[in-house]
Amino acid sequence: MRILGIETSCDETGVAVYDDTLGLLSHELYSQVKLHADYGGVVPELASRDHVRKIIPLIEKALHDADTRGQDLDGVAFTQGPGLVGALLVGSSVGRALAYAWGVPAVGVHHMEGHLLAPMLESRAPEFPFVALLVSGGHSMLVKVAGIGQYEVLGESIDDAAGEAFDKTAKLLGLDYPGGPLLAKLAEKGEPGHYKFPRPMTDRPGLDFSFSGLKTFAANTIRDAANDEQTHANIAYAFQEAVVDTLIIKCRRALKQTGMKRLVIAGGVSANTMLREKMQQLMGDMNGEVFYPALEYCTDNGAMIAYAGMQRLKSGEQCGLAAPAKPRWPLDTLEAV
Repeated sequence: MRILGIETSCDETGVAVYDDTLGLLSHELYSQVKLHADYGGVVPELASRDHVRKIIPLIEKALHDADTRGQDLDGVAFTQGPGLVGALLVGSSVGRALAYAWGVPAVGVHHMEGHLLAPMLESRAPEFPFVALLVSGGHSMLVKVAGIGQYEVLGESIDDAAGEAFDKTAKLLGLDYPGGPLLAKLAEKGEPGHYKFPRPMTDRPGLDFSFSGLKTFAANTIRDAANDEQTHANIAYAFQEAVVDTLIIKCRRALKQTGMKRLVIAGGVSANTMLREKMQQLMGDMNGEVFYPALEYCTDNGAMIAYAGMQRLKSGEQCGLAAPAKPRWPLDTLEAV
């Protein structure tokens, strides 16, 4: 079977062609970073309009690179939610229209399920069951995964997501958008021991996250500190270390609570070098395994949507022409495959 995957949940337009025998045949991605940089964040209306401009050329390129025509496809998968409603509508409208024109099923995919299954694209893929840490600009959650669609949310952020806290703190440090990767790069020049940031919600039981207070602590620290590059680097190091340590502590709790030895980490923040190094150490200490997507599949992309859509399609799932975009869509409401 062969499927076209389309991702337009926020500010990346991703298109991919996936074959369940040959694997990923093509993968195209366009980022709107430059478009939104002047505003310091994603402007939903601009994001929607740019998806409209880019989506058809990217689909044509992905099909060409995969040596595939529309008639060769067995289905079209698109991100149905969650995300920015205008951006979602672009991908869902185009995806359903193409499926109708080519006479194949359309499959609406949950964006976070796409992230969760992205490590399955690798040659070293995790086996079920496992615990998943999904960390991005919009989400931070721990999920017990028994199989595709068999999800139990163990904990999630009650305010800012980890990636959002990275971006907002980077802005306070005067870094450009998107700030998260730039803050991580600045932190490489930082020295440990100069600042001590709190590890929020780790002094109480439970697996929920909270990063808004950490952002406020960073704002106060930056306000009272010297305005030079080394000081900012030291603050960036301390902030990043606090976020990573918090995620580590919560993952350790989740693994002990579930008795599992496999951990999957996905989403944009999963590309963070310090997080990967410390998580590798944690799983070594626990005699467990940790799995990540390749760096190019950590951020939003069409490949993960194509793969998740393929699993749904093979189980007989499809949606009609009236399938609505779902800007809010709890992960644990999905049906099992």
